[in-house]
Amino acid sequence: MSDNDSQSTPQNAEKDPQDWTTGDEPVTGPQLSYLQTLAREAGREVPEGLTKAKASELIDELQQKTGRGA
Repeated sequence: MSDNDSQSTPQNAEKDPQDWTTGDEPVTGPQLSYLQTLAREAGREVPEGLTKAKASELIDELQQKTGRGA
């Protein structure tokens, strides 16, 4: 076993969207597309002017509502 094994950081560690350095940037195309799908399934509207961070939070919320969340 190498020293790296005992000091490794989880590859899938999640960071709060509010702490993202790019969180204030506009929502990405893939985020918006997925949000539109989730919102349609949940009977919701996608707000305009979303940031990456807000879109991520809304995705998490809608995944829970639609049962698509992990």
